[in-house]
Order: sequence, then C-alpha cells, then structure tokens
Amino acid sequence: MLKNWNAPCGYKAVLKVSLPLVASMASTTLMLFTDRLFLGWYSTDALAASTPAGLTAFTLMSFFLGVAAYTNTFVAQYTGSGAHGRVGASLWQGIYFSLLAGALLAVLSFFGEALFRLGGHPPEIQRLETIYFRVLMLCAVFNVLHDTLSCFYSGRGLTVPVMIISLIGAAVNIPLDYILINGYCGFPEMGIAGAAWATVASHALIMLLYIALIFRPVNNHRFGVWRKRAFNPAVFKRLLAYGVPAGISFFTDIFAFTLFLFMIGRIGTCELAASNIAFAINSLGFLPMIGFGIGTSALVGQSIGAGRPDDAVAVTRSALHICSLYMLLMLAVYLGLPEFLFGLFRPQDMRPGDFDAVIAMGRPVMTFIAVYSLFDMVAIIYSATIKGAGDTRFVTRAVLMCSIFLLVIPVYLAVEIFNRGLYTAWFFATAYIVVIGCVFFLRYRRGRWKSMRVIEHNPAVDVVEAESGIF
Repeated sequence: MLKNWNAPCGYKAVLKVSLPLVASMASTTLMLFTDRLFLGWYSTDALAASTPAGLTAFTLMSFFLGVAAYTNTFVAQYTGSGAHGRVGASLWQGIYFSLLAGALLAVLSFFGEALFRLGGHPPEIQRLETIYFRVLMLCAVFNVLHDTLSCFYSGRGLTVPVMIISLIGAAVNIPLDYILINGYCGFPEMGIAGAAWATVASHALIMLLYIALIFRPVNNHRFGVWRKRAFNPAVFKRLLAYGVPAGISFFTDIFAFTLFLFMIGRIGTCELAASNIAFAINSLGFLPMIGFGIGTSALVGQSIGAGRPDDAVAVTRSALHICSLYMLLMLAVYLGLPEFLFGLFRPQDMRPGDFDAVIAMGRPVMTFIAVYSLFDMVAIIYSATIKGAGDTRFVTRAVLMCSIFLLVIPVYLAVEIFNRGLYTAWFFATAYIVVIGCVFFLRYRRGRWKSMRVIEHNPAVDVVEAESGIF
C-alpha cells in the first residue's frame, strides 16, 4: 500500500491531479444541488420543469462540450512529449471551435417551445421549461469556452487553478441563485428564469477568470498562448478527427438519459419529481467521478505522449482503487438515507402528505442507482483511459449501440406500448450502465489503446523554463 502511494503513478500522484478536479466537480454538484433545492422550495412546477429543461440544454451542448474538452488530451500529450509550444496552438483551435459552437447553440435556443411541446408535459411545465432552456442556450458560449480554457491547466496536470476558479464560480452562483429566484436585494422575483440567469452569470465569471490567468506573458513565452493564436488547419483537423467521436459519444449518452426523463414525465408528475430528485442526489456521487475521469485522462495522455503506456496502466489502477472506496461510501448514503435526502427537496407549497408519495417512489429508485453506481464508476475510469490515448471511435460505437438497444428503445416500449411504469424504466437504465461498464473494461484489457496517440509521433520538442507555482 505504501509503495503504491509513493509510486510515480500511484495514489498520491492521482490524488494530486484529481482531487482539485473533484473539488471543482463538487462545486458544480453543489451548484446543481442548490439550484434544484431552491427551485423545489419555490414551487413544485419549477422543480419538475428544471431538470428536463436543463438536461435538454445540456444535451444540445454536450456534443460541442465533448469536442472542445478533447483539447485536454492534446494539451496532455504535447506536454508529455515535451512539445510545449504546441499547447498554445491546440488551445486556440479549441477556442475557435467553442465560438462557433456558441453561435449555433444560441440559434437553437429559439426551438425550445417546440421541443417541450413534443415532451407532452402539462402546459405550465412546458412554459417553465421553455424559459429555463432559452436563457441557458442563448449564453451557452460561456460554458463551452470555459471548459476549453480549463484544458490549459488540466491537460498539464495543474488542476489547482481549475479548483479555485470553480469554487469562486460556485460562491457567486449559490447566493445569486437564491436572490434571483425569490427576488431579494432589490432584484425582482424571477423564479425559474432567475435560476437560469444565475447559472449563466457564474459561467461568464469562470470564463473571465480563465482568460485573466491564461493570457499572461509568462504563459505566452512558455506555451505560445497568444503568439500561436492563428488558425491552424492541421491541428484543428486533428481536434475534429478525435474530438468529434468523443463529442458524439457524450451527446449520445446524455441524449439517451434526456429521453429517459421525458418518458418518465409521461408516466406522471410524481414519478418525474422522484426521478429528478434522485438524479440530483446521484450527482453527489457521479460528478466527483467525472473529476477523477478528467484527471485520469490527463495523466494517461501525458504518459502516452511520453511513450510510457505502462505508466498509464498504473494511473488507471490507482484511480480505480480510490474511486471504489468513495463509491462504496456513497452507496451507504444512497441506501441508508433516502428519506432524509428526498426530504431536503420538499417544496414549501406542498403538504407533507402529498410529498410522501414522491418519497415512496424514490426509495426503489435510489436502490437502482446504488446498483449501477459501481459500474458507472468503472465506465468513467476505463473510458477516460482509452479516450486519453485516442481510442474515441470505439467509445462512440459502444455508447451508440448500448444506448439505443438497452435504454432508448426498451424504455420507449416499456412506457408507451406496454405501460410498465417507473421501475421498469429504471431497470433498463441500470442495465445500460452495467453493460457499458463491462464493455469499456473489456476494451481496456485488450490493450490496443497503448499504441495510440492523437499528436504527431515526433513533435518538435521545445526547451522552456521550468514551471513554478500553481498557475
């Protein structure tokens, strides 16, 4: 145990890179959790509308976020290979893609009303969904851009700045969320629109903080963050070649669960509220795993860029051990405290007896989540490893096939054709996660990813000054 702790790719190395990212994800988790909490206190309709609308917006962003975030792998592999001057060029191609993505997403904001009409939710829920969706989509460029800019640090394994900036964003978002929803401190009562604008404001602040930190003379000297700003067709083409499959797989996964929630909404409002709350609770376990996934992918990318695939194996093993311990703790929380956790979301305008039905539905749902959480952790870590090496096309095929045949089609048939209800839908969601976790494990064991890379095989190595500090 002690030997693995101090090894170059052991527990200490993984924690050093991943814990700040986990803290960053925890701040995002806290923002989502309090957003749903404040909306739940505000009204049942606002809570019921927020998750489908937010998930729909995130689904449409997810392809672009997946492509832009793959800048992380380019930065990691160029860092591992010693080609530091290519870092700035990679970052700028991600920025150009993000600006284009923001423009396209803003256009999509005007299709929200038609989208939610297809969902078949009650008219008042549809109205609130449209409001929330439109605000998020109009300003989605902030979200995509700050994810891209964060790759400058996460790809190099310097994750403390990512943590600090995310915590600042959360520190602004949480009180602003409460103020704008309820109308305090001179602001009008905006309800669900206030929650959306608070989210947008935090994303804009995070983006500005990254800009202020990254585009400094010291970073321009070492990594060319300004002098390499020209559009580079060769690097941009590589980003699209590897990033588009990553974006498609991310979009497919999110889309499948968005459709899942819409199907739940067609069963009933209580079923939708119970599932929304369960997803919010699950974010306490899921989003920190995403932080470990990003950290694992960065360390694997650096190892592959340096030509040391065995180090990547050691990183993956260490990440799995750490994440397993955390997830076992979360399983105890999910199974031991479901009533308490659901009770935190009790709307102020709902009688205790009415909310008891939501809690009763939530207990079995949390059991399903407890079952699939371990496999979800396995899927996140192993997919992070193979994507960090460049095996994005396999990830896309696996997610596409499994989501269609294990989640989308079965849930649609169960709800619309056979009228099987809430727990059958959650059974298929669990089956999807279990299978995809096993698929990524088998792909990892085959080892083809060890010979892959996304950058040139012999990039020019730059001689730069040794890095100091955390920025």
